[in-house]
Amino acid sequence: MKRWHFLLGVAVSAGFLYLALKGMRLAAFWAALRHADYWWLVPGVAVYFLAVIVRAWRWHYLVRPIKPVPVPTMFRLVAIGYMGNNIYPARAGELLRAVLLKRHEGVPVSASLSTILVERVYDGVVMLAFVFLNLPELTRLTANSGFVGSIQNLAIGGAVAFLGALAAFLLAAMFPQRAEAVLGWGARWAPERFRERLLGLGRKFLSGLEALRSPQEALMVFLTSLVIWLLETGKYWLVMHAFPFHVSFFALMLMNGVVNLATTLPSAPGYVGTFDTPGIAVLMAYGVEKGLAAGYTLVLHGALWLPITLLGAYYLAREGIKPAQVEALREGEAN
Repeated sequence: MKRWHFLLGVAVSAGFLYLALKGMRLAAFWAALRHADYWWLVPGVAVYFLAVIVRAWRWHYLVRPIKPVPVPTMFRLVAIGYMGNNIYPARAGELLRAVLLKRHEGVPVSASLSTILVERVYDGVVMLAFVFLNLPELTRLTANSGFVGSIQNLAIGGAVAFLGALAAFLLAAMFPQRAEAVLGWGARWAPERFRERLLGLGRKFLSGLEALRSPQEALMVFLTSLVIWLLETGKYWLVMHAFPFHVSFFALMLMNGVVNLATTLPSAPGYVGTFDTPGIAVLMAYGVEKGLAAGYTLVLHGALWLPITLLGAYYLAREGIKPAQVEALREGEAN
């Protein structure tokens, strides 16, 4: 299954890269890279790390009903999680940081994974808000990229998935007794030897939703998620100044929403292709030449990928864990 998932991701990335390279003038691409003012990456990376700090606070807030964990500890684990997502397939970093939280603080993996799923659902909802806020404008634009026409379908499909998951989590958090009754009913269909283990894991998973018990707490998580993604869009805006084009902040919100929805698809590690192709397509829709759009998107992708990956690798080394040990750690401590 792991090999199948990896090969599928590579195939999807290859298909997206083909769309990115199709019809591109390589001379314009290389010119964009040669003449970029890379000093703009410095404030861009700083704003991005501020967003990571807010992510660490949000995770602290979600885990707090189970056990209060200091934000600096969460920051280290979030950085390791990003590194894992960027290097290993199938978003392995999410499970890795849950396993390390169990090692440091004793929080059950299933409970912390439920908080991570809540994060991802709220992230998806904010991304959809970014897309729908700008979708009417996008539909009036024309572009040569075939990917742009599918953005509306991507947004509609994403809305069904993320809003449905959010509704399920909120209902389970606000009505825990009914959620546990549903859990018990579902466990009856499992083989008897697995039933108690499934019930235990399910109860721990539900405990990770306690931070959503009230509307105020759910709103706090949403507002924090909004701040995170506005800061990340700020990085898009700052990096844009390194290149000779200009689009509005709202256009970059749309780009941010589209590329992050696309990266939920299987891909090679580092979201190769699934990040780049939709980003180029959105910029082309706003009149940016494809080679220039590709140069900007490549630099932006690298600036999002490299600093947090290096920091996460540093923190992982401080844990005394070598990269080759990550898979065994995930499998051994998560089971």
